[in-house]
Amino acid sequence: MKIYIVGTGMDGVKTLTNEAAAAIEDAEVLIGAERMLEPFRDLGKKLFAEYRSDEIVRYIEENSISSATVLMSGDCGFFSGAKKLNEKLAKYSPEVICGISSPVYLCSKLGKEWSDCFFVSLHGKKANIVRNVRAHKKTFFLFGGDITAADVCQKLCDFGMRDISVYIGKDLGYDSEMIKSGKAFEFTDSAVDGLCVMLCENPDHERFIPCGIADDEFIRGNVPMTKSEVRTVVVAGLDIGDASVCWDIGSGTGSGAGEMALRCGNGTVCAVEKNPEAVELTDKNRIKFGCDNIEVYCGEAAEIIEKLPVPDAVFIGGSGGQLCSIIEAAFSMNRNLRLTVTAVSLETLSQCTAIFDKLGLEAEITQIAVTRTRKVGKHTMLNAENPIWIIKMKRL
Repeated sequence: MKIYIVGTGMDGVKTLTNEAAAAIEDAEVLIGAERMLEPFRDLGKKLFAEYRSDEIVRYIEENSISSATVLMSGDCGFFSGAKKLNEKLAKYSPEVICGISSPVYLCSKLGKEWSDCFFVSLHGKKANIVRNVRAHKKTFFLFGGDITAADVCQKLCDFGMRDISVYIGKDLGYDSEMIKSGKAFEFTDSAVDGLCVMLCENPDHERFIPCGIADDEFIRGNVPMTKSEVRTVVVAGLDIGDASVCWDIGSGTGSGAGEMALRCGNGTVCAVEKNPEAVELTDKNRIKFGCDNIEVYCGEAAEIIEKLPVPDAVFIGGSGGQLCSIIEAAFSMNRNLRLTVTAVSLETLSQCTAIFDKLGLEAEITQIAVTRTRKVGKHTMLNAENPIWIIKMKRL
């Protein structure tokens, strides 16, 4: 049995490659979604309308077929169902034939290069929108679910990015093709949906991941704040990956959550805080730094964390007297997590090490004593901050 998995390009006809056309011509049966099959109904071949991988495999295995070509929209390597199908049909050694993908097509229409794009799929899933646009020169969004181009534009506006240049393409390759361009604020009420993609251009994107952001860069209030030097050491020690799930317990102004969020552009930071003023500050700072990957929770941590996603990294800057239950809950969810606690008193240090001992964990303890300078007349004086204990859980 010969099986082809073919990318049909945009409309399935005009952007079809010669190799793909040959695979379609040679096939005994064509398989794909109704939209994929429509251009080929007059070829006189067997047609099986189906896009679900399991059903496609079942059909192939239950029928005596010499050759089959499965049709996929665009290119098989761009957020395509071809990946899953190729794995399920591995024993038949299917041949994958590439097609023209939507970013390639749209950028050619716009006269723009696509090799420097960052790609985000919103096709039936959620993703961090603002964080990715802040971090990249060009961000390409693929739609196909509940989130629309208007939703993305509205979110950019909510985070102070109303003047970002956007290019929206609908029904690419079809007679009804439509391409619009403008600023994000101009499309917040757009009715464009369905087969839709969008390119965002941000010439002022972040050129690096900020580290040790100056304290005065954050919106401040009358709540405790993890200082820049301590924050740098804590966040660096958590080994946060791009898709990590992080907890910031006792978020205060949100400075720790902010720096964590900058490192997990495609992950999530759950900022937990019981002080309403601190919750408001955390929310303001997440907006200032474009961190839509921060989710803010107001309430007692011991009650909230049971509802949070399983963490990869946990920072506890304030526990409200619930340190033991917080650590136990986090550790029970993921025994391989990275966890760090900061303490300003010997009592908290002692309590933390006792909890670690109870759970059979080994602590790596560091003290940081930061002294800054300030001018007094013609003299430069030393201004010491409170020493901070950093208790880091060693990996098992």
